[in-house]
Amino acid sequence: MVRIEIFANRSVEQTIFTELKRSVDNFRFSQINGVYGMGNTIPKMGNHTWPEENFVLIIYCSPEEEKNIKSVITRVKEIFPGEGIKYFTLRSSRE
Repeated sequence: MVRIEIFANRSVEQTIFTELKRSVDNFRFSQINGVYGMGNTIPKMGNHTWPEENFVLIIYCSPEEEKNIKSVITRVKEIFPGEGIKYFTLRSSRE
């Protein structure tokens, strides 16, 4: 089992969902909206100074499905190189 966490700007949310739903059979996820913070791009704080917000997708899947999901996110990152889309995986110790 693999846990995937995707952090991304709300501006790319629809593209990410469209591509994942198109490419991943039986796509299941949890989403956290209104995520604030600062990484390697401009701060996303949801306020007057830094109005943008991020969201987080949390996905549990098989290692085979993870390869497909990662390729989708790689393609989206190529389309939006300045949006700071981040992709993290945690693997079960039972694999």
